[in-house]
Amino acid sequence: MSKNKRLIDKLKEKYKLVILNDDTFEEKASFNASLWYLIIGTAAFAILFIFLTITTIKFTPLREYLSGNTDASSKKEIIAAYSKADSLQQLAKANEVYLKNLKNVINGNIGQTQAKKPVNDNSKATDSIVLNQKITKEEKDLRKMIESEGKFDLNEDDSKPKTGISSYTFFSPLRGQITQGFDLKKQHFGIDIATRKNENIKATLDGTVVFANFTSETGYVIAIQHNNNLISFYKHCSVLLKKAGNFVRVGEVIAVVGNSGEYSSGPHLHFELWLNGTAVNPKNYMTF
Repeated sequence: MSKNKRLIDKLKEKYKLVILNDDTFEEKASFNASLWYLIIGTAAFAILFIFLTITTIKFTPLREYLSGNTDASSKKEIIAAYSKADSLQQLAKANEVYLKNLKNVINGNIGQTQAKKPVNDNSKATDSIVLNQKITKEEKDLRKMIESEGKFDLNEDDSKPKTGISSYTFFSPLRGQITQGFDLKKQHFGIDIATRKNENIKATLDGTVVFANFTSETGYVIAIQHNNNLISFYKHCSVLLKKAGNFVRVGEVIAVVGNSGEYSSGPHLHFELWLNGTAVNPKNYMTF
């Protein structure tokens, strides 16, 4: 009993904490408290510190760094971010190839291999899209069966709408005299239409302008992207009336006939049509 009383008395004893100047021993601050209050204060501070530490670790991203584990939602976000980054990378590569091909078409830098692949309709152009795809034997047999049945089908429904480039109603970009026709062997991938200078050039179909600038070989060039991977080119212009990114309607004036570029010898329009990356003869689909 006496030991407990002495312990209680010891806890009730007051202590003084003094802060002195080391040089002058001047008292700067002091704190009076019993040992009991000091123990309680220290314990409370320790409990508060532990609570704040646990809360910080549990409800902040710091938990992942300490434990090394990632929750399910974070993993999904990371996977989605990687997938999006990969998709953007593939899209960037596709755009780079597209722009490179577009530049080659504008400058006329097309190889002989490309020149031997004329396309007159979407039936052939569609095959160029699936060349790199593996076709099973069952799919080949099914395709042959459908094709053989179609040869002897005398009740073909003509009311069904046609698809492909033949289904388009093209607007002639210019009226004039064709001085040089479409010739794949000579790598002349369009037609030259001679007319008076400063005649208006019109869009052959609805579309979006993907290129409108000057090149040394073909002068002022404007290119329009249409539906179904169809692109039209208008070269040797004197003035371009549209900019890249503009949407144009069929028959809308987009440029003016000129004589610009090293490959031009007089006022004319060099007009090209490209379907799925292959040049087609514009004369097969419109009159000039």
